[in-house]
Amino acid sequence: MTDLLFPRRMFRWAAIYGVTVLTPLYLTPLPPAGAEVFLGFVGLALVFQAVFWIIGGDPLKYRALMLPAVAEKLVFGLPALALLAQGYPVPPPVGVFAGIDVLLGLGFWLAWRRTL
Repeated sequence: MTDLLFPRRMFRWAAIYGVTVLTPLYLTPLPPAGAEVFLGFVGLALVFQAVFWIIGGDPLKYRALMLPAVAEKLVFGLPALALLAQGYPVPPPVGVFAGIDVLLGLGFWLAWRRTL
C-alpha cells in the first residue's frame, strides 16, 4: 500500500500557503500598465490553490493532476529565477517567492512519485 501522508500534506499545505500569500495581492496598488494581467495571474493562481486542496484530499484519484501542478509551480518560478540570474531587475521578494515555487514544484513531483 502506498503511503499517502506526504502527498496529502504536500498539496494541502501548499494550498494553505498559496491562499495566504496570494490573497493580499488583491489589496496592493495595481501596476500602471498591465493591471488586468496582474489580476488575472493572481486569480488563476488562487484557482490552482483549490486544485491543490482537491489533490491533497485523494492523491491517488487525482494523480493525473499532479504533473500539471508541478508545471504550475515551474512556469513562474523558473523564469523569474532565470531573469534574476541574468541581472534583470527582479525585486528581491519576487526572487524569494520564485524559489519557494520551485521547491514546491519539486515537492509536488516527489509526491507524484510516491503515488506510483
